[in-house]
Amino acid sequence: MSSSDQDDATDGGEDSPLFRRREAPSPGPGGVADVPVAQSLIKAASNVCFSLFVLAVLVVTVVAVTYQPPDPWLQSSAAITTSLSRVLPNSTFLVPDDSLLPTGEDFNSSSSAVPPRARAEADQDDASAAVAAASAAAAANGTCDPDAPLNCSDPRVLAAVKAFNSKAFFRRSIVFLSYETPVPGPKPGQCDVAWRFRNRREKSWRRYRDFRRFSLTSGDGCALDIVKVGKFRSGTNAARRPLRKQKGGKGPKNPNVMAPPVDADINDTIPVVGSEAEFKKGKYLYYMRGGDHCKSMNQFIWSFLCGLGEAKFLNRTFVMDLNMCLSGAHTVDGKDVDGKDFRYYFDFEHLKESVSVVEEGDFLKDWKRWDKKKGPGRITVRKVPSYKVTPMQLKRDRSNIIWRQFDGQEPENYWYRVCEGRAAKVIQRPWYAIWKSKRLMNIVTEIAGRMDWDYDGLHVVRGWKAQNKQMYPNLDADTSPDAIVNKVTKLIKPMRNLYIATNEPFYNYFDKLRSHFHVHLLDDYKQLWSNTSEWYNETTALSGGKPVPFDAYMRVIVDTEVFYRSKTQVETFNNLTRDCKDGINTCNL
Repeated sequence: MSSSDQDDATDGGEDSPLFRRREAPSPGPGGVADVPVAQSLIKAASNVCFSLFVLAVLVVTVVAVTYQPPDPWLQSSAAITTSLSRVLPNSTFLVPDDSLLPTGEDFNSSSSAVPPRARAEADQDDASAAVAAASAAAAANGTCDPDAPLNCSDPRVLAAVKAFNSKAFFRRSIVFLSYETPVPGPKPGQCDVAWRFRNRREKSWRRYRDFRRFSLTSGDGCALDIVKVGKFRSGTNAARRPLRKQKGGKGPKNPNVMAPPVDADINDTIPVVGSEAEFKKGKYLYYMRGGDHCKSMNQFIWSFLCGLGEAKFLNRTFVMDLNMCLSGAHTVDGKDVDGKDFRYYFDFEHLKESVSVVEEGDFLKDWKRWDKKKGPGRITVRKVPSYKVTPMQLKRDRSNIIWRQFDGQEPENYWYRVCEGRAAKVIQRPWYAIWKSKRLMNIVTEIAGRMDWDYDGLHVVRGWKAQNKQMYPNLDADTSPDAIVNKVTKLIKPMRNLYIATNEPFYNYFDKLRSHFHVHLLDDYKQLWSNTSEWYNETTALSGGKPVPFDAYMRVIVDTEVFYRSKTQVETFNNLTRDCKDGINTCNL
């Protein structure tokens, strides 16, 4: 090859691979170069991850700000069992223990409810429609003579009462369930009307009764207007009264004295086994009396519910002793009092409807009467000497009676020891089965009703806690009369009804509050458990004619429940003192 050819190849050989230049990529639309696919995917993934991170941070922040831990007292029975398992020692209870343990009606109802405002508006609309309908019917029948005497059985009377109640200020505290036919009052123009209601603050569906006196006059058209309304249970003519007691069948014992009205809804008769065949067919769990007897009421409930829970787990009927011993922690003189009836404090009717129970005395009589020592009719019994025999080990036992015996020393002979350890995971205490006594709750309802459910509450804890300077160093000073006045006047509006729930024994201790509020104390309502009261008559009948004293634990139940129904609540360990409820250094436990 010549030199000229080589120069031509060097200068003009652009097609040769050795001399081919790398061309720049052509710009896309708009003059922007195309981004590689891999780089685009990496960028998109990073953006998505960052967005998810930001979203997660926002969610966590919102939850942290708005979340409130569930209150175990107002949740399910499982929640309260879990809570109490953490705070109640498994071998000893706080002594002295004068607190009130929540029961089944203190838990939130699982049933859905109509919002109060919507329900009130619906009731008001219904009442207005009833008034209009009654007035129209009276006009059509020509019976609305304004000068005619008032006939309490006229539908317009009941329609006017319903309309008034739908607008009354206390309607937000109660739910009206049913009405009875109005009856004449003592004077012309007056009618006494009774109705059933439920308290909105109470989680149970108990029904209570009120009867009030209404003064009515003719209004526009054929309607009737209410000009005056009596206080709680003022309409005594509408109260149901029991028949007078007969003496020898010849007539009333005292025709001039009428017994107070009774609550016909209470039915706490003792269930009985109908026949021998029924008794032998049944399966029973019998707890012999243990070391829990005469202990605090809180320990009794904790242990009693353990027994009920085991009976439910084993699908057996629980044999219960209605005889109770009231601990000295709940008595004035500090001494234990035996011979108390379970029905004084708790709702036996609700208990026997919720779980299967029989009374110990009748059970032992039937057992002795129908048991055959030999042969096919023999009642089989398995004695369990120790709580260490777990409910799981008894699950498949076919004996008619499982008899748990608690003969050891304390705390080995406590009932609740059965539900410890592995058993705690399978035994569910049936808190829903324990309600407070309807008789005591009737007293609560009457006290709140006399204040028309429009009152504020103050809970002052003193007693032994105020005297224990080591556990409660500030409580005594923080609950002195001057300190209470200084703090409560800043939390409650002046001249409001103020109910004070307290264990302070001196009635005049709160006199300095009387110039600022209308003060109410439990002792202001002593007539509700006096020897002329409904409660006295019913408890005396339960005790076989022996008067029943209104003891300290009954006072705690009534006092606390009235306080729970107040609108603004001022509590000792939340508002009055810096001390912890369970003693020093326990606020965060």
